[in-house]
Amino acid sequence: MENAPDRIRATVELLPKDSTVYVKSDIESANLAKKYIDEGVVGPTSYADCLHIALATIHNANILISWNFKHIVNVVRIVGYNSVNIAEGYKPIDIRSPRELMTYED
Repeated sequence: MENAPDRIRATVELLPKDSTVYVKSDIESANLAKKYIDEGVVGPTSYADCLHIALATIHNANILISWNFKHIVNVVRIVGYNSVNIAEGYKPIDIRSPRELMTYED
């Protein structure tokens, strides 16, 4: 979040504290992130994105939300990440943009 725009950080501050879980990377998440790259889902410069997805996968996140349409919220990439997840014994992860989860009042 340190590189996120102020408006995004402000939005995150509004989330209920008890609904936020912070996790740290470890060998398992690093290996899964590397596997995404090794399988060609994305290139090596996208390691941080891969680690984000690996952590969400390993910690059984219900959904991963991202504004990153190039490397994360991209149907071709999502299929790739989930192909690796399944091959490695993890469940697929649902990846969405924040817009898909917004509610609109009449």
